[in-house]
Amino acid sequence: MANGVLSFPLTSFHDDGSLDEKGFRAYLADQIATAPGAVFPACGTGEFFSLDEDEYRRVVTAAVEESAGRVPVVAGVGYGWAQAARFARIAEDAGADALLVLPHYLVTAPQDGLVAQLEHIAARTRLPLITYQRGQVAYTAGTLARVAALPNVIGLKDGHSDLDRLQRLTLAAPDGFLFFNGAATAEIQARAYATVGVPAYSSAVHAFAPEIANAFFAALRADDRDTLDALLRGFYVPLVELRDRVPGYAVSLVKAAARLRGRPVGPVRAPLTDPSDQDLTALKDLLTTGLDLVGAAS
Repeated sequence: MANGVLSFPLTSFHDDGSLDEKGFRAYLADQIATAPGAVFPACGTGEFFSLDEDEYRRVVTAAVEESAGRVPVVAGVGYGWAQAARFARIAEDAGADALLVLPHYLVTAPQDGLVAQLEHIAARTRLPLITYQRGQVAYTAGTLARVAALPNVIGLKDGHSDLDRLQRLTLAAPDGFLFFNGAATAEIQARAYATVGVPAYSSAVHAFAPEIANAFFAALRADDRDTLDALLRGFYVPLVELRDRVPGYAVSLVKAAARLRGRPVGPVRAPLTDPSDQDLTALKDLLTTGLDLVGAAS
């Protein structure tokens, strides 16, 4: 997964809110053609929270079929262990390669409970699990050691960006345990994460501008600081500032940017809302700037 940007594809909907499987397949084919390190359908960016079980099955099946073994497919599951186990069975039947365990719903839990949650899910699927610490899920080093000892837990996605804690986790994990940066706009902190041994990251930008995301990734690997700084100043930092204007823009702004580029992704589902006209204009200008910075056509 460290060999390419991790793709978290958007889920396509028609204007009436129904699943647009044909549009999703066309969009996903474009994503896979850019050679991501892996594809993560039906996760946060893919609006997992809004999918029923039949829609989830169709989304994961489409991802497996469109990837055709070229890249790993890691499907999202959550939020309580019973619900996660149901979705895990669907993903397993659809041919997914692994699962990303999204944070459990609502309640804060002790460390023993976080371990038990993964034990229940792991006991009900043959697929490898990557756990996602974000929000109310935050592991101590001792807990991560227990989690990593479970037979099919293979990695952790971090959304807290607490580098002190993350360094302790990487030191507590066994050799070969996967870590990746799951910050909301991961490129902002990619260099910092790499310093604690976490070079892999997911990219929301890849969902609408893989040219920009891949250029940043290549510059990061080459330690091309001039290119990194130019992209951060000219594109990524302004994007974060725009994203932070309205709750939910971490998904709806990404989807709007994909639509601006002619991708058949449709609107977001409630409770998310599509961006205002003013913010769409700002997004369009920013997208043009980002593509110009990497020499890509808008």
